[in-house]
Amino acid sequence: MSDHLNAPQREAIRYLDGPCLVLAGAGSGKTRVITQKIAYLAKECGIDASRIAAITFTNKAAREMQERLAKLMGGRAPEGVTVCTFHALGVKIIRAEARCCGLKPQFSILDAADSAQIVQDIAGDSCKGIAKQLQWQISAWKNAMVPPAEAAKRAADDIAAEAAKLYPEYERTLRAYQAVDFDDLIGLPVRLFEENAQAIERWQNRLRYLLVDEYQDTNRAQYRLMCQLAGVRGAFTAVGDDDQAIYAWRGADVENLRQLQKDYPQLKVIKLEQNYRSMRHILEAANRVIAHNEKLFEKRLWSEYGMGEPVVVTSCRNAEHEAEWVAMKISTHKFQHRTRYRDYAILYRGNHQARLLEEQLRNQHIPYVLSGGQSFFERAEIRDIIAWLRLLANGEDDLAFIRAITVPRRGIGPGTVEALGQYAGHRHKSFLAAALEEGLSERLQPRQLDAVREFVAFVGRMQQRAQTEPAGKTLTALLAAIHYESWLFTHFEHHEAETKWRNVSDFADWLGRRGDEDGKNLIELTQTIALASMLDKKDSDFDGVQLATLHAAKGLEFPHVFLVGAEEGLLPHQSSIDEGKVDEERRLMYVGITRAQRSLNLTWCERRKAGKELRTCEPSRFIAEMGEDVRVLGREQRNAPLSKEEGRARLASLRAMLEARLQK
Repeated sequence: MSDHLNAPQREAIRYLDGPCLVLAGAGSGKTRVITQKIAYLAKECGIDASRIAAITFTNKAAREMQERLAKLMGGRAPEGVTVCTFHALGVKIIRAEARCCGLKPQFSILDAADSAQIVQDIAGDSCKGIAKQLQWQISAWKNAMVPPAEAAKRAADDIAAEAAKLYPEYERTLRAYQAVDFDDLIGLPVRLFEENAQAIERWQNRLRYLLVDEYQDTNRAQYRLMCQLAGVRGAFTAVGDDDQAIYAWRGADVENLRQLQKDYPQLKVIKLEQNYRSMRHILEAANRVIAHNEKLFEKRLWSEYGMGEPVVVTSCRNAEHEAEWVAMKISTHKFQHRTRYRDYAILYRGNHQARLLEEQLRNQHIPYVLSGGQSFFERAEIRDIIAWLRLLANGEDDLAFIRAITVPRRGIGPGTVEALGQYAGHRHKSFLAAALEEGLSERLQPRQLDAVREFVAFVGRMQQRAQTEPAGKTLTALLAAIHYESWLFTHFEHHEAETKWRNVSDFADWLGRRGDEDGKNLIELTQTIALASMLDKKDSDFDGVQLATLHAAKGLEFPHVFLVGAEEGLLPHQSSIDEGKVDEERRLMYVGITRAQRSLNLTWCERRKAGKELRTCEPSRFIAEMGEDVRVLGREQRNAPLSKEEGRARLASLRAMLEARLQK
């Protein structure tokens, strides 16, 4: 168990005398500590694996943890151990306690787009342009455990005041739909455990030990859920790093680190400061930058690795020159060092910076993968059609029912859907099944009832056709019958409607071809669609340069990192400077620096376009904070004659480009 572990890691794994906070610096082996601790609890402490839960923030992190745990345990993870996200654990609790939460077991889960649509419906046309902002504000209140009755007192601006008016009706609508939003997956279990002593006792007995990854990213609701499950025993290990707290904008509360010490005075704090990722020049730069922040806990990363290459800062004329320089530098470096494209990452503060970088990479035939871009299957118009397909395949899918009956609307308003939802909840039936019951006539006016029954009959007819006719023919008939094309052109500006309809047509053509090739009908293809949407991102083995925002890069590491746009107003962002919140921007810089293993290049532009204007830029204050060991290249150095080695590399790059063009 202790092989290849340092002393603090061993202490973190074996400590079981109370609540434990492991302050795990970047690259210090936190995942190893969590997985080894699970194995230690199960194998050496005799705790039933089904009573251990490791909670992460992303599905990717959960999968990685499960894989490492299986490898550690000889090929199979301990039977029954829970490794999942906070939200997946919330789903598990709500499903098991559905009646106590006032829900049926097959409740629907709404995502942000569905939630924003409900807010839009409640608010009406007057708030059409700000529905997402209103939904974001309601989400922030729910994450902070602020109930509708208190929201008005917390409203600090006009958007918040409007959101406070809509919040109670939004909550009523969700319950009427027998639906929960993403925030409810944490909030409902917290409220349940506050009000139901038997329920909290059940879950405290079911989960005897908790391990929480990325603890600094927890919001107030997640913190309360962790404390409730851990109980007075405080049987948990929280692993996190206050220097990597970069998600305040989405509700994460770094104060939870301070609160932990208040709520658990016996808290054991163990620091992991040995870094197994980066060369020492990179670590020193990171340490110097983060030292300018006020500290909750003092720690300093160190490594047994060599000094490595100095961190290099290069000034560029403008954003176009910056993108060209980075692409050429990657091409040259790859030729010189015989590396792979996937060894390189280009990181930036905002998504808008990616376009010029993509252009230059394409120009130089450098493959790349873009993190955080919208998947084709996540587009609203594609989701509309997929909702219909899900409903045809499964009449119990209430979320699909709600989307299909409301987009496009078929003479059925929110009031009708709400009444149907209340009746379905009372009868513990799906919306579709409830719509066929005689008792519904007591809840709806005859005109409303006729419209609902007509919709259900249409669904039934389409289900029959979907089982017997070719997929392409059925989908074409469905789109014509619901008048989706005309609905798009009625509700969106002409150019946007054209784009959306083209996407839907492409999707329909693709499904039709798949149906013909695979010999499957539309219902059988629904699972294929679900799988395709999951696989839409490029495979992790793809040999391409990684483009990502600094936020999206957290948790990743690369041999060679280019951090672009290191300018005042961009990194740190101007809004953070204006609001006096540079500390979080500095943590973001720290995260970017510590992604690099062997080399780190930073760039800034002397001029950058802001709208139609060209503004003069200053290098980021974080560059000066990195210390004197950083190698700064100005105009003279970047325009210096090429070395023979660089000349050969560029020539090889040009030859490769010519060959690629000739092969086209």
